[in-house]
Amino acid sequence: MLQLLWLVPALPFAGFVLLALSGRRLPDRWVPFIGVGSVGLSLLAAVLVATSFLAAPPPGYAYSQTLWTWMSVGSFTPGITLYLDALSLVMVVVVTFVGFFIHLYSAEFMAGGEGYGRFFAYMNLFVGSMLTLVLASNLLLLYLGWEGVGLCSYLLIGFWYQDSYNGYAARKAFVVTRVGDAALAIGLFLIFNSLGTLEIQDLMRRAAQQWAPGSALALSAAALLLVGALGKSAQLPLQTWLPDAMAGPTPVSALIHAATMVTAGVYLIARTNVLFALAPAVQLAVAVIGAVTLLLAGFSALTQWDIKRVLAYSTISQIGYMFLALGVGAWTAAIFHFMTHAFFKSLLFLAAGVVIMSLDEEHDMFKMGGLRRSLPLAFWTFLVGAASLSALPLVTAGGYSKESILYQAWAGQAGSPWLWAVGIAGAFLTGMYSFRMVFLTFFGEMKQQPSKKPSIDIGIPLVVLAALSIAGGYIDLPRTLGNLPILSSFLQNTLPPTVIAQPAIDTELVLGVIAGVVPLIGIYFAYLLFFQRRPAYADGPTRVARGGPLYRLWFAGWGFDWLYDRLIVRPFVWAARADKDDVIDSVYDGITRLNVVFNNLLSGTESGRVRWYAAGIALGAVVVIAIGVFA
Repeated sequence: MLQLLWLVPALPFAGFVLLALSGRRLPDRWVPFIGVGSVGLSLLAAVLVATSFLAAPPPGYAYSQTLWTWMSVGSFTPGITLYLDALSLVMVVVVTFVGFFIHLYSAEFMAGGEGYGRFFAYMNLFVGSMLTLVLASNLLLLYLGWEGVGLCSYLLIGFWYQDSYNGYAARKAFVVTRVGDAALAIGLFLIFNSLGTLEIQDLMRRAAQQWAPGSALALSAAALLLVGALGKSAQLPLQTWLPDAMAGPTPVSALIHAATMVTAGVYLIARTNVLFALAPAVQLAVAVIGAVTLLLAGFSALTQWDIKRVLAYSTISQIGYMFLALGVGAWTAAIFHFMTHAFFKSLLFLAAGVVIMSLDEEHDMFKMGGLRRSLPLAFWTFLVGAASLSALPLVTAGGYSKESILYQAWAGQAGSPWLWAVGIAGAFLTGMYSFRMVFLTFFGEMKQQPSKKPSIDIGIPLVVLAALSIAGGYIDLPRTLGNLPILSSFLQNTLPPTVIAQPAIDTELVLGVIAGVVPLIGIYFAYLLFFQRRPAYADGPTRVARGGPLYRLWFAGWGFDWLYDRLIVRPFVWAARADKDDVIDSVYDGITRLNVVFNNLLSGTESGRVRWYAAGIALGAVVVIAIGVFA
């Protein structure tokens, strides 16, 4: 069954080609069969491949499938080669599984809208590009998938391009992530120039042999890869595009945040872990950036009134946890949180989409309220997702994965009490802003009656993802709760094990209790502020206009857009305007004017007088003969 691996990315690409070529000629009723069906078949192929891999692991716990040689330039012969190991297998299963249910949800959510086929074509291309990224055996093919998801994010964020703001948000995502992409491309050149290969497994072996830990080459390569990861994963200082990406349809937001795009940076760092291990300073920077990002994004999430923007800042924060884990060497914990995050974040976006759709595209939580009885399915599934996002202990998947990160941030050999403290503070904020959404949206007075109820195509993904947002955590239980590290043991066939400097069971128990209690405290504060509505500033988003400067700073995402506008955008626009009439342009303007003159002269000869045409032919013949005789 491993030979079916090529079908996993090929089927979504085939769906894209069929939908793109058929255009508007294909009736809308057939679009979901191709759009949803292609990803469903990809999921089936992924399950068959995973079953075969687990039943009879290949030698070295890795399987490689070369489809063809991409190019051959001297000794550089990168291939279209797929590489399957424990890490890429987990990524593939999660991407196809979550992607399929988002597509199924989209079949109903996007029905009747303009560009139905175009939407599914872009979505199929998105999934195919992400699968190419995670299955690539070399960094060049990975970069192709990397740019593919960037292109699709632009197309899907700006899907409703008639609204100028949507086009702005799409361009912003494209430009900001290009900063990281440029750094990644430079990193690829540096790696190939130094190590002579872009095959991931080969370059990591050669790097370990040829580069000394902390050497300039190791630091430079890891730093460039890190900048690339920061762009795609929306971490400081390249996080500004993600909140505006909410301009796209809700299923797009779910796909970008849960299974594609923003997790690409996490995968890149985990996949090239040897390079980061050889650059301890850069790996520490990964942890620090993740810790600072998760905290700042948590504060910003507390102030938003748009339910999707709260979830966007939440994604930035949760990816920060994954970066924190990667930075302290908790490789398997980062992938564990990636998996659980894919379940509960896609669930939250899809449940929020039900609310938005039912209230005629209303996004403002302060204009919702009291919806738990009229939209019970959305309420219960959103509640499960919020509980898992908050890391509610014992009963949610997010509780187990986040507890694993926090424990290793303290007790790991590269851990630090400071990093752990920031992670704990982030857990408090997460519990608070998660249940702020729940209380404002589903409790209190009903301000608007829902106009539409979700169908079964929408209900099935919600129920399945809600179940996994609870049960998904039991795949990796800590020592204090049964010691069943199934996922960690599996991933350690590919990723390095985490070295625990303080392995005492009582330390793990105390840290686990703290990690479980802190989110509950955050939820309690949310209850006081937004359920009982005690403080005046919980009454509406108008507080942003009349609130303190710190509150406005959080609402504006800590002013990064303001800063970039003044440091980069405005100077660039000024320089472009000042340079638009430079001397170089005058050269081309002169050529244009000269062409206009010649055009006027030549067009004057088109008089319609046959005698003049005959004379011109005769004169031309005389000139040609003269050249032949005298030349």
